[in-house]
Amino acid sequence: MTVHLNHTIVAAHDKHASARFLADILGLEVLPQYGPFIPVEIPNGVTLDYLDTTDSITPQHYAFLVSEEDFDTIFARVREAGLTYWADPYHRRAGEINHNDGGRGTYFDDPNGHNLEILTRPYGSGD
Repeated sequence: MTVHLNHTIVAAHDKHASARFLADILGLEVLPQYGPFIPVEIPNGVTLDYLDTTDSITPQHYAFLVSEEDFDTIFARVREAGLTYWADPYHRRAGEINHNDGGRGTYFDDPNGHNLEILTRPYGSGD
């Protein structure tokens, strides 16, 4: 059996601004609107489809596995944007990155409070 995640819907108070935020931080493209969605395609073919809501948003967690080189580039964008970042998902270790599994990782929030993570090694993979 082959199963691949194709897309997920991401709630936003401004779908255009939220999609642009993610695309700018990760160095990706915002795709043309599809129905009520503003998609951002991740290089593995999964799209995050931003959808406007006027309701309160329950923050979700989105983790992006990146290369060491891409981590440096993305992390520089996080710092240049003046975003607070943490070494842990509980937001207790501000201004730090982690070195879990022999890699590097950090967490930061998007404009809707979603918890975004970049990491260079999958959890449980290493050292």
